[in-house]
Amino acid sequence: MREELRELMQVERPKIVEIVSWAAGNGDRSENGDYLYGKRRLREIDRRARFLSKRLEHALVIDPASQTTRDRVFFGASVSYVDEEDVTHDVTIVGCDEADLTRREISLVSPVARALMRSRVGDEVSLQTPSGPVTLEVLSITYP
Repeated sequence: MREELRELMQVERPKIVEIVSWAAGNGDRSENGDYLYGKRRLREIDRRARFLSKRLEHALVIDPASQTTRDRVFFGASVSYVDEEDVTHDVTIVGCDEADLTRREISLVSPVARALMRSRVGDEVSLQTPSGPVTLEVLSITYP
């Protein structure tokens, strides 16, 4: 998040400000596409920067290795589970801003993570899906 905020404020925003000031000097602003697009993009950048600043202000770094209850699923756990079709899934439960399915990281507020929370190895949990409930069995729990 810090890198994205830095990129927005120190790289992208100055470029857009330069384009807007150049476009403003060209005359009629009401029909100037560069000016209108630039102003809209500046609002988007400022909105995203405010969002990131607030998130960073309240962010709390949690080290999953410091988890004392390692036999249950909590934030930061890497969980292996099997579904009703005998397909094994491996996921790591991370924060909302860190979730990335390509790395098998799911948000702690996702339906799968909420179903797995507080479960132990061997537990069967119910996951509500649009097509009805699905049973998941926890195979292993590890913390980095």
